[in-house]
Amino acid sequence: MNANQIINIAMRLFGRRLINKGVTAGIDHFAKKNGAKNGPVSGQNAGDIAKKARQISRLMRRF
Repeated sequence: MNANQIINIAMRLFGRRLINKGVTAGIDHFAKKNGAKNGPVSGQNAGDIAKKARQISRLMRRF
């Protein structure tokens, strides 16, 4: 294994983690899961929307 392959592996791992964190943060932000009670979506609906959004994002990653 040469240095180029090792660097590519490390970059893929780092990039995947970074993208996953970004997707999760975006879903949480738009679902107002962070405790905002006066947002357009709150309470039980926020959890349902966040769960569905995560499922959709997982499906999209498979494609």
